[in-house]
Amino acid sequence: ARDGLGEALARLLMLSKRCPFPDVREKSEAILGGVQELGIRIPRPLGHGPSRFIPEKETIQVGKEDATMHTLFAESFATLGRLDNVTLVMVFHPQYLESFLKTQHYLLQMDGPLPLHYRHYIGIMAAARHQCSYLVNLHVNDFLHVGGDPKWLNGLENAPQKLQNLGELNKMLAHRPWLITKEHIEQLLKTEENSWSLAELIHAVVLLTHYHSLASFTFGCGISPEIDCEGGHTFRPPSVSNYCICDITNGYHGADEIHASPAGSIPVSSTESVCEVEALMEKMKQLQECRDEEEASQEEMATRFEREKRESMFVCSSEDEESAATRDVSRHFEDTSYGYKDFSRHGMHVPTFRVQDYSWEDHGYSLVNRLYPDVGQLLDEKFHIAYNLTYNTMAMHKDVDTSMLRRAIWNYIHCMFGIRYDDYDYGEINQLLDRSFKVYIKTVVCTPEKTTKRMYDSFWRQFEHSEKVHVNLLLVEARMQAELLYALRAITRYMT
Repeated sequence: ARDGLGEALARLLMLSKRCPFPDVREKSEAILGGVQELGIRIPRPLGHGPSRFIPEKETIQVGKEDATMHTLFAESFATLGRLDNVTLVMVFHPQYLESFLKTQHYLLQMDGPLPLHYRHYIGIMAAARHQCSYLVNLHVNDFLHVGGDPKWLNGLENAPQKLQNLGELNKMLAHRPWLITKEHIEQLLKTEENSWSLAELIHAVVLLTHYHSLASFTFGCGISPEIDCEGGHTFRPPSVSNYCICDITNGYHGADEIHASPAGSIPVSSTESVCEVEALMEKMKQLQECRDEEEASQEEMATRFEREKRESMFVCSSEDEESAATRDVSRHFEDTSYGYKDFSRHGMHVPTFRVQDYSWEDHGYSLVNRLYPDVGQLLDEKFHIAYNLTYNTMAMHKDVDTSMLRRAIWNYIHCMFGIRYDDYDYGEINQLLDRSFKVYIKTVVCTPEKTTKRMYDSFWRQFEHSEKVHVNLLLVEARMQAELLYALRAITRYMT
């Protein structure tokens, strides 16, 4: 019983350490001190800080944030009732975090076509497709808080048929969005008593793509479980070295040991670091000079796209292995064997999606905004912030134009989804993105649940953690936009 009470106080412990308001922190700490005097054990966090990949001392500490970050923390705390680990990692980039929180708040809590409990349940369905127990746990709590039926949490088969019908679209969006056709849309909109309206479907599609891409961020940044969720706490006391055997079992090995070198488990000398970043900057300079001197023909540009698309199929993790979904997560979706497959494998040919024929700016934005007012604007702002975000730095260098590198990352992700920009020279991708970086990108975007700390450590070894989080923001938004383009194009074809 005492352990149960202690566990119930885990949320209070989290509030005491992370509340952006000092007076609340002090009062909570005092309450916890009194509870401990009664002999009730209080759980402590497993792991060190909001990310397993980033040393806690290098993240923003609550109570030491600047005025802008404090405002964001206060807004997030007031909206979510917590400062979650995603927020504490995203705050490396306050401008993006503000847009992200505003969009997520609108999708989950403001007026919209879907009832609140449906929204959280769809979040659970989407996160579960990538076995993201972190997001599933958060939304299980939120689903129950807004009055959701606990029976639905026993498995998708216990949810209303209308939500079950969304399962097919969920799995294709998450793993093979290029297969979505207007027939899939028609099936959802014309299922008589369990049919979706167009406005409801747009809301659901945006939620699904939001949580698929947020799962990518969660795994890509090694987000730790929240203290009040499963896997986020232990009752065992810390050992002399500040961690115990239960930490090791759960993959935590002490902050100092994990982050003994800037490159984690892959040491790299400062000389190598400088050479690596200098080489990348030199390539950017050479590519810019080539652009200025001559422009490739349209035929050559198309050939380079097809070559890069083919090569992307052969980029796979050396640690690639089948990862079985746990029962707790897999109950929230059907067809657990369905996963990512390259679109051109096994003789299957998917036509290239040309952005000139259907783009977010000219088509997707207006469709979303018309059927779900203001969401198109919020998404557009978030896409633009992620794509254009720059501090004009690269590792130790300042006053650097990084637009070429950011565009290469964005377009490589879209290339993996079969999406082509006619005005882009895909030959630049191989010049700017090395193999270890491509492995990381493809894993985080396509099979995020297979991301490892070794992959995170192995790319851009001399860059700051904030720059690697910046990369993850690009991956999140490029992935979300790619999924949306395929879904919205299918909806447009159905409507016309």
